[in-house]
Amino acid sequence: MSKLRVNCFTISVDGYGAGPEQTEQNPLGKNARELHQWFYPTRTFQGMFGDESKGTTGLDDDFARQGAENLGAWILGRNMFGPIRGAWPDAAWRGWWGNNPPYHVPVFVLTHHARPSLEMEGGTTFHFITGGIEEALERARAAAGARDIRIGGGAATIRQYLRAGLIDEMHLAISPVLLGSGEHLLQGLDLRALGYQVTTQVATEKATHVFIQRSGA
Repeated sequence: MSKLRVNCFTISVDGYGAGPEQTEQNPLGKNARELHQWFYPTRTFQGMFGDESKGTTGLDDDFARQGAENLGAWILGRNMFGPIRGAWPDAAWRGWWGNNPPYHVPVFVLTHHARPSLEMEGGTTFHFITGGIEEALERARAAAGARDIRIGGGAATIRQYLRAGLIDEMHLAISPVLLGSGEHLLQGLDLRALGYQVTTQVATEKATHVFIQRSGA
C-alpha cells in the first residue's frame, strides 16, 4: 500500500517552517530563505529548475533525491499554491512555478473555494479539493496507485494530517537558524502520544536530518 510522506520539510531550530510576513514577493516569509541553504545548492534542486549536471552531491542531495522518488501524487495546502486568499477572483493565478511545475504527477490542493482542475505542462495537474484532508487523501491514493503520496506543506496542512495520525513517515531537515516567529510546525501536537517515534538522525554541514515514523506504518 502506498505511504503518505513528508520529505525535506525544513524547520528552524526554534521550530518554524516559514517566516512571518509572507507575500507574493516573499512567499516563504521574512528570513525564511535561510532555512533552505542545505537544499538550494543540491543537484536535485538545481535539476528541478535547470541543469541536472550542476549542483552539489553528498548526503543533503541524497535526502533531497529520495524525497522525490516513488511519488504518484502530492497534497498541498492552498498557501503552497499561491498567495491569493478567499474566493478565486479568476483563473489567472497558475501557481508559483511557471508553466512546467516540478511535480509531474497529480497535485491535490486543499481549499475552501472551488476551482476547476488546472492541467499544466510536464504531467502536473492541480485539483482543488474543498472536502478536507480525508477527501484529498482519498483522491490522491486513487491517483497514486501503488506509489506514495507526499505532503508538500505548509505547516498547517502537515499538522492536520499528523493530528489525524495519517502521515506514515516524516523527514524534517532542521536548519541551524532561528526565525523567532512565523508558522510553527509542531505547535499543539504531542507526537509521542500520536504514535510517532524518531527512527534516524543524520547531521550534515547545513542541516540535521531527522526521520520520524508512525508505529505500524
